[in-house]
Amino acid sequence: MSALLCLATGAVCLYVLLYYAVFRGASCSSSVRLRGKTAIVTGSNTGIGKATALDLAKRGARVILACRDKEKAEAAAFDIRRESGNTQVVFMQLDLSSFKSVRNFAENFLKNEPRLDILINSAGVMSPGRTKDGFGMAFGVNHLGHFLLTHLLLERLQQCGPSRVVTVSGLLQRFGNIDFPLLASNKDLVTDQSTWHNFQAYFNSKLCNVLFTRELANRLEGTSVTCYSLHPGVIYTDLCRSMSLWLQLLMIPFAKLFFLDPEGGSQTTLYCALQEGIEPLSGRYFSNCALQQVGAKGRDDAVAKKLWEVSESCDGTVMLCDHTGPQPGLLSAAATALLIRHLYTLPVGERALKVKRNLAIPPYHP
Repeated sequence: MSALLCLATGAVCLYVLLYYAVFRGASCSSSVRLRGKTAIVTGSNTGIGKATALDLAKRGARVILACRDKEKAEAAAFDIRRESGNTQVVFMQLDLSSFKSVRNFAENFLKNEPRLDILINSAGVMSPGRTKDGFGMAFGVNHLGHFLLTHLLLERLQQCGPSRVVTVSGLLQRFGNIDFPLLASNKDLVTDQSTWHNFQAYFNSKLCNVLFTRELANRLEGTSVTCYSLHPGVIYTDLCRSMSLWLQLLMIPFAKLFFLDPEGGSQTTLYCALQEGIEPLSGRYFSNCALQQVGAKGRDDAVAKKLWEVSESCDGTVMLCDHTGPQPGLLSAAATALLIRHLYTLPVGERALKVKRNLAIPPYHP
């Protein structure tokens, strides 16, 4: 009996040690109020996205829940309004697996919302299949969808600066790889849809998040828009819902014991969105509410630049951002050709009208 008691005591002590030393995260201590500010949070009907939206609502922000599932998002908006006492929490439909949906969301937002101060790219999937545009699901949703969304909203962010773009990456970005020839031939960064390749696709998409943020910061240097990527912590969220049944059975008991809950997992996101004084660290990666060094692959500016250019060709977004903002006159011939091709086949939004007018583009005949 005494041996069993000692074993149980040791197990409890080990659990406490692991939880506080490894899994328990820091808290965002910012007291910033957000009355009069507007924030978009993708994937905010559940998990850390919902917890992030709730905190922003409690600070007085107008919060847009950008989600695919209308029923779940409306329920989340109701919960957040009730808990925060803030009536300015609304749902707008966004399916990041569809470029058309992303463009429709941006057009609707720009038409109806005068401000955008914080954009939080929080949605994430780890599942097989293809997006509506034929890309691997993790790459298409976690990277390309957010890449296009950020582009379409960038001018409004600049108009309302100082503003921030926060993209949720993760520790697993260290295991990611970017294979451009494979992407060109397969519209994905993995070769098939096996369980292992689904994990690898997720790792790759998280590396894309880090590289996207790095290149975005380079292009926005000197503007009032800053951007950050982050590891939210080891979190138990509904991300597990896209795993196979046997993986869920394996992971869920361990996750409930050790992983952070959504509120704990939202803290570094909130830190990057709210913390004063981190503006000089634009483009950097954070973890546990502190600056964190990424691996060598996440610091490769040449790969970040190439990923940006390839992503533009994937989703039809062609713009050149530097310290003075979009410069239509500096577009390359290839970029201009892509712009013409897509400008006349997509819903016309605020940016499309301006680019079309500034470039005096001739009619396009497919």
